[in-house]
Amino acid sequence: MSSDFEAYEQDFGTLTAEITNKIGRIPKLGGKEKTQLVLNVDKQLEEVRELMEQMDLEVREIPIQSRGMYQSRLKSYKGEMEKLEKDFKRSRIAYSDDVRNELLGEDAGSSESQRAHLLDNTEKLERSSRRLEAGYQIAVETEQVGQEILANLHSDREKIQRSRDRLRETDANLGKSSRILTGMLRRIIQNRVLVFVLGATILLTIILSIYFNVRGH
Repeated sequence: MSSDFEAYEQDFGTLTAEITNKIGRIPKLGGKEKTQLVLNVDKQLEEVRELMEQMDLEVREIPIQSRGMYQSRLKSYKGEMEKLEKDFKRSRIAYSDDVRNELLGEDAGSSESQRAHLLDNTEKLERSSRRLEAGYQIAVETEQVGQEILANLHSDREKIQRSRDRLRETDANLGKSSRILTGMLRRIIQNRVLVFVLGATILLTIILSIYFNVRGH
């Protein structure tokens, strides 16, 4: 698992380096050349987002005892991704001095005001995006905690079930032992009754013998 994560890290580093270089070139271009470069960067940013999703999935599969280190690294990559997106948005509305003067002439001051307004709106969108990302992270962590709780409950349920099975087995053994003891007690009583009857019979026979002997004399 960790080797896959490190492979994604290498791809992430290569892509972000290329994107950083291209973002720096965007304000210096104009027309179709700038549009083409913007589309190219946008496509690469989408690839980076997919890489981030893959890394996030890999982190979830890593054992809990080793997960913290990878979560920290992933968090730093997310921060780097946010900075890239922020720089990209700024570069798309930024112009070099020559291009701005050529396009706006005397309206350059008004363009600066519009640019400031756009940057302000961009900042608001980024703050909203960060809040959504934080909410998503909380939801993921809550899901992980819920899964761990369910796993513990399942383990406890199995232990309780095994204890019940052992109790049933013990109860069955006790019932069997009780039946055996009852049978033994019954045989002991029967033997004692038989001995008593046999003794009474012998005693009666002796008494009768003595009686008839005395009477005969």
